[in-house]
Amino acid sequence: MAVIQFFTLLVQSILWNAQMVGDELDEATRERMQQREEYLSWEMTRLLQELEQGTQELAQRTQEQSGFAWGALLFAALRQWQFWAVAGVLLLLFALCCRLRKRSHEVDSSSDEESSSSNSEHDDQEEQEQEEEQEEEDSEEEDSDDESKLGRILAKRIQWPVQNLAYRSRVVEDLAGNLLRVSQELLTNSFFPVLQPAIKVGSTFEGWSPHEDDAIYCLLIPLKPPRGHAFHLELGNRGETPARNFCVHVELVCTCMREQLAQEMLCFLHHPEEELRRDQGPSLLRTLCTDSYLDVQKTAHWFQNFVRSAWAVVPLSRRYNMKVLPSSCSCKLQLTNASGRTLFIEMVFGVQQGNSDIFVSSQNTEALFTPSTTWPESYAVAEAKFFRHMARQVPHDSFHLRCLQAYARILVGTGFSTYTLKTVVMHLLNTIPLSGWRRRHFLLRMEGITRYLRCCLEEKRLDHFFLGNERVPEEINLPPDFQMAEPLNLFQHLVHDPDTHAEAMREYRHLQQRFMRVLIYGH
Repeated sequence: MAVIQFFTLLVQSILWNAQMVGDELDEATRERMQQREEYLSWEMTRLLQELEQGTQELAQRTQEQSGFAWGALLFAALRQWQFWAVAGVLLLLFALCCRLRKRSHEVDSSSDEESSSSNSEHDDQEEQEQEEEQEEEDSEEEDSDDESKLGRILAKRIQWPVQNLAYRSRVVEDLAGNLLRVSQELLTNSFFPVLQPAIKVGSTFEGWSPHEDDAIYCLLIPLKPPRGHAFHLELGNRGETPARNFCVHVELVCTCMREQLAQEMLCFLHHPEEELRRDQGPSLLRTLCTDSYLDVQKTAHWFQNFVRSAWAVVPLSRRYNMKVLPSSCSCKLQLTNASGRTLFIEMVFGVQQGNSDIFVSSQNTEALFTPSTTWPESYAVAEAKFFRHMARQVPHDSFHLRCLQAYARILVGTGFSTYTLKTVVMHLLNTIPLSGWRRRHFLLRMEGITRYLRCCLEEKRLDHFFLGNERVPEEINLPPDFQMAEPLNLFQHLVHDPDTHAEAMREYRHLQQRFMRVLIYGH
């Protein structure tokens, strides 16, 4: 009986210690463990004594009974086996106790580290963890010179604008989607331009807007010709600016065959005008065109009226008050919620060049006077696609958008446009290895932007990024004639005007001063 009790306690002790090794230990648990260990040791000692006493009595009985000598030999062997079994189990218990003490020490030290680190955490824990990961990765690099350290310090000191881009982007996308659905319902039987899904463009969606609450969320809405119409792009005169301007020529298309098959509409070319006027709405030529060319101002005015009439059935009307701001070439909206926060949205219109990422759009031009039938060539969709492409290629801690954002803030109030800056940075992104745009390279890249701009001013030449550039990523779909075209000089106006060039150099020196002030004071 004592043997059975002994082995029962052994099994209990092994299970108890194995369970405690796998769990985290606190003070109360360790105290209970020690008490349990003392109890088990006392019980095993008592049982060993009883077992020893029992074996002695049995040995005496076997000696008195000589006829059962073989039993004595068998018991001696059994006693030897029990001794070694008990010794092995005791060694196992000793090893488990040592492991328990080691585990307890590790838990204590890890809990101390957690408590000390929790006391030093900042309120913005996620941002700090990201910065720590970046600093650890930077420290693992061999490049640890002073300029890299200075770049990291300066990047931290700059006051970056805080934008709730994710939430506002969803609001803008919802608005664009709702307007598209309403247009499909209300304008199906009309002959106005057919609205296509909006495309997010501009600095805000690209991630480098220098603004904060007054950031403008820009959408480009592609236009397709309605039934019985066709669009043809005609390259216009460039004039004094290097920008390429187009006209959208609207032509009527015969629909007699379609009329016979579906009886949907009357052919604008082959039906009498009186019948068309009586039984069918006016063609696009009679509504939004001037001299058979699509008119920018008429198109913008028509779309603004459409948004006003459609707003009542848009779900966002329950959360925002909408105001259409004055514009002759786009639709600018100001949305205000119940708390008074405003959201600015600008929707421009575009006609796609073939199947490419290049459009002609209704955006403003730099010329003082532009006919309302002029549609400047727009690269906004291709630029947004370029930055999305770069986002997939650069390291996860790339600082290229921060460099662009910081310089865009410096340019405010100067004679340099953000498009000039954007072109410079795109050229550098396409030239400098992408691993060189990390946080520790911030100062080097900012100085590189400054030097590149100075060289372009001195040479009076800044090549357009897409026209004539053979190094454009293949993911961007350009018209066939783009790579074979002559490079477009964005600084062409400096070539023949010394006064304008001298003013640009003065602006550059002023820009350098503002750059140094931002690096020193952070704003």
